[in-house]
Amino acid sequence: MVDLSVDPGASTSPFEQVRSGIAARINSGELPVGAKLPTVRALAAELGIAANTAARAYRELEQAGLIETRGRAGTYVSAAGNRGAQRAAEAAAEYARATRALGIPPQEALSLVRAALELPPTS
Repeated sequence: MVDLSVDPGASTSPFEQVRSGIAARINSGELPVGAKLPTVRALAAELGIAANTAARAYRELEQAGLIETRGRAGTYVSAAGNRGAQRAAEAAAEYARATRALGIPPQEALSLVRAALELPPTS
């Protein structure tokens, strides 16, 4: 069980709610390295979403290195998963250096980040 819920009335798609919810739990350590995740079908049933939605979330999490599928053995939180927050912090520091070098004021740089975070994820 992932202890997650999907709000069908939210402005964020069910796929993104699942993807970001699992990613947040991995990065916080709530889902530790090696934790076994439910199958795609079990997750979909648990959350009341389509299996394709759950599968897409797992695919994107796997591409990000947060989870790994071990064939018939199942899907697990990857050892690389606990480095996600560190990689994000490094990217944020690089962004801060770049915006300073470009002369972009901090509030404008933050506005750019907020706008980018609200864009739909790319496949």
